[in-house]
Amino acid sequence: MRILMIGDIVGSPGRKALLEYLPRLKRSHHPDLVVVNGENAADGRGITRSIAREFFGSGVDCITLGNHTWDKREIFDFIDGEKRIVRPANYPEGTPGQGYARLKFHGGELVVINLMGRSFLSNLDCPFREADAILKKLKGNPPVLVDFHAETTSEKLALAWYLDGRVSAVIGTHTHVQTADERILPKGTAYLTDVGMVGPYDSVLGMNKDLVIKKFLTQLPVRFEVSKGRVQFNAVLIDLDLVTGKSTRIDRLRFDDDKPWFE
Repeated sequence: MRILMIGDIVGSPGRKALLEYLPRLKRSHHPDLVVVNGENAADGRGITRSIAREFFGSGVDCITLGNHTWDKREIFDFIDGEKRIVRPANYPEGTPGQGYARLKFHGGELVVINLMGRSFLSNLDCPFREADAILKKLKGNPPVLVDFHAETTSEKLALAWYLDGRVSAVIGTHTHVQTADERILPKGTAYLTDVGMVGPYDSVLGMNKDLVIKKFLTQLPVRFEVSKGRVQFNAVLIDLDLVTGKSTRIDRLRFDDDKPWFE
C-alpha cells in the first residue's frame, strides 16, 4: 500500500494548489489512498461542506482536522454524516464527528486516526490513552495511519515511540513547516515530525507576513489574513507492507517556486 499524506491546506491558495498538483502526483507516484489535513482550508480556519466536497471530488480519500475543527459553524451540520472526515479523537466523549475512519481500497483497508496534542493547545483527553483505546477496538490488525496534530516536537516523537510497532505511521501536522527527520522506527512505524503545509509561500505559516510582523512589533490585536501569491506544496509518501502493517519506506515531497515541480 502507498499512502500520500498532504499537509495542512491553507485558504484558497492551498486549495488551488491541491487541485493543480494532486492529479500530477497521482500519475507520478500512484498512491492507493490520499489523506489531507483540511483544518485551515476555509480562510485559514476550519472547513466548509463545499470545500470538503471539492477535496473528495479531486481524489482525496480522507480529511483530517485539528484545533480549528469548529471554526466554521456549519461543520456541525455535516460532520456526523461524513465518515471520511475525522476530527481529533481525544475530544471529550459526545463531541460531534468521529476520531478515526476505516478506508477501503482495492488491496485492503487503512485506518486513519486523528489525534491532537495538549502542549500549548487545548487541554483535551490524553492522546496516548485515546490511541490505546482505539487500537483495542480495531479488529483484524489493519494498517493504521495517525495524524498527530500537535505543537511540540517532543510530544509528537514521544507518541511515535509509544506506538512503534502498533501503528504503521505517525505523521505530524499543525506547525506548517516540513521537518527533515523522516525515519522508520525499529518496530516498523514511519515517522515525520511535521509534513508541512500547502498554501502561500511568501508568508508566515500561510498568513500575511506584514500582519504577523505587526503583531510581534506592537503586541496589539491583529486580524490575520491568508496571504496571496506564490505557493508551496508539502506532502509525504509512505509505503506499507499490507501483511505486517509495517512501513517499508517514507519520502518527503516538497516543491515551490524556488524548488519547482518535476516528474
